[in-house]
Amino acid sequence: MRALAFAGGSIRWRRSLGAICLGLGAVLASSATLAAEPVTRMLPDFTDLVEQVGPAVVNIRTEEKVHVDPRSAQIDPGMEELFRRFGIPLPRVVPRGDDNGESDDEEPTRRGVGSGFILSADGLIMTNAHVVSGADELTVTLPDKREFKAKLVGADKRSDVALVKIDATNLPTVKIGDVGKLKVGEWVIAIGSPFNFENTVTAGIVSAKQRDTGELLPFIQTDVAINPGNSGGPLINMRGEVVGINSQIYSPSGGYAGISFSIPIDEAMRVADQLRTNGRVVRGRIGVMIAEVTREVAESIGLGKPQGAMVRAVEPSSPAEKAGLEAGDIIVKLDGKPLEKSSDLQRGISAIKPGTKVTLQVFRRGVFKDVPVTVGEFEPEKPATQDGEGAAPSRNILGLTVDDLSDAQKRDLRLKNGVQVVKAEGPSAKSGLREGDVVLTIENTEIRDAKQFAAIVAKLDKKQRVTLLVRRGDWVNYVIVQPGGR
Repeated sequence: MRALAFAGGSIRWRRSLGAICLGLGAVLASSATLAAEPVTRMLPDFTDLVEQVGPAVVNIRTEEKVHVDPRSAQIDPGMEELFRRFGIPLPRVVPRGDDNGESDDEEPTRRGVGSGFILSADGLIMTNAHVVSGADELTVTLPDKREFKAKLVGADKRSDVALVKIDATNLPTVKIGDVGKLKVGEWVIAIGSPFNFENTVTAGIVSAKQRDTGELLPFIQTDVAINPGNSGGPLINMRGEVVGINSQIYSPSGGYAGISFSIPIDEAMRVADQLRTNGRVVRGRIGVMIAEVTREVAESIGLGKPQGAMVRAVEPSSPAEKAGLEAGDIIVKLDGKPLEKSSDLQRGISAIKPGTKVTLQVFRRGVFKDVPVTVGEFEPEKPATQDGEGAAPSRNILGLTVDDLSDAQKRDLRLKNGVQVVKAEGPSAKSGLREGDVVLTIENTEIRDAKQFAAIVAKLDKKQRVTLLVRRGDWVNYVIVQPGGR
């Protein structure tokens, strides 16, 4: 009986144990499901963001007429642009004439591609300055496949921000986000036209903020896949707001290598406001050459920690010289705001309106001192306009690209007038002219600026030789150029 009772009890116990195990299994399975669900919910779903922002992201194609020597080899279509910026890859340039050697009146064309996004319903579009740089023709394609010829409103090379305009109404627009709320580790997406594949979406996270790459503006660093053609497209947060303009990559090969940089949208909008109003950006300057303060230097001079910007040189007659700044000074504060690194001074001063008086705190020979300085204006860039007004000519019968001399260059060269050669091609290159030469006269007419230079060259007889007075270094010489000569 005991054996039976024990056996019976054993059976009942086994049945009870089985029920308990089944119950625990159900509980564990339920717990596993509950544990898995939050992970699934945390994974980002970008579909709504793409539907929301995608219609306002555009493809920008550029065309630039290129003057080349028919005997020269074709330009390699690969890597020049990708060395630093990647929105407009250097394409194949076909020399004039066909395989039969027949003449063709059309100039060869350099084509590029980039991205942009619509700021206003009437067709104002933001992109990178390097996307539209040098373009003679801009074509904007919307996601609905409509195409428009675009006009350049303005471009600022130092910040790499540009505005273009198309003639349209009731367009979808993007929302501008708050970069201050952006956090490292936050998911972001990019929409653009890498390799001309329109409306391509890539995703990643914010890797760092305020990344200093030596440019005027700090960058947002991400691991979002960015490739040639993405330049100018938006970086978008999970609220569907634009927080940056995709601008650069870090890559030893020219292709995406896991590190991408975007211009913070708040900085870009400040530049855009000036471009829209004035066609150019006005920046402050004080006229100093600066460098980082190393730990060894900081400790050796009694500054303590490395901070601020060390003044390496002061430009003659500059605001800094007039204020009494000296080489060797270390500028540690701008209007009471500490400067952690030298780029903080550059960015801080450039954002100040010229004519404004600021106070710099400097460390000089073991003592802190306040120095008031009236900010001057940074040497303005020529407004980038599509009709070329106010800009240096890009092509002419001499094959010369020239630009105005800055005031600082005139002082250094002790010149009142002249234009600097930016590029010498065709006839001018054959005559020995090269980048950096200064053209003083054409046919005994003194050259004041690039605009006058262009007007004189436009009236030249293509069949007659032209005599230029050119300065190279400390020496001048007459150079004879045959327009159209090979």
